[in-house]
Amino acid sequence: MKRLLLALLLCGLTVVASAIDSESFDDPALQARYQHLTHSLRCPKCQNEAIAESPVGVSSDLRREVRRMLLAGSTDQEILDFMSARYGDFILYKPPFTTRTLVLWLAPAVVLLGALVTVVVVIRRRATHSFDDALDEDSASRAHTEADAS
Repeated sequence: MKRLLLALLLCGLTVVASAIDSESFDDPALQARYQHLTHSLRCPKCQNEAIAESPVGVSSDLRREVRRMLLAGSTDQEILDFMSARYGDFILYKPPFTTRTLVLWLAPAVVLLGALVTVVVVIRRRATHSFDDALDEDSASRAHTEADAS
């Protein structure tokens, strides 16, 4: 029974692996460009998966389109522009820096800056409170010493 389950699992894995077609080119430069482009484009249906790795049908269509455009002599930028015009900037793993994507680019820096300011404020407050507590203990000690002296 265990061997049957293992065999079925291995067959299932080979089906998944064969779902992602690998295009090959005679020219190694075209092959490298194809690999770069398919890893630079996000699957429109999947979350955070490049079309190079996605087994979804739309990714397969996009890989074929990239191949067709490469063989037609399109530049990398022309292919990226075509995909961006068709699917929006979401499809690009590195969206352009425009007014529409300003928040996307600046939000991490703003959040980091806010976190640093919060940490500094908390540390200063703790230092002030501990200094005040030390003064209170010192005052109490002096008052106790003066009371004992009189």
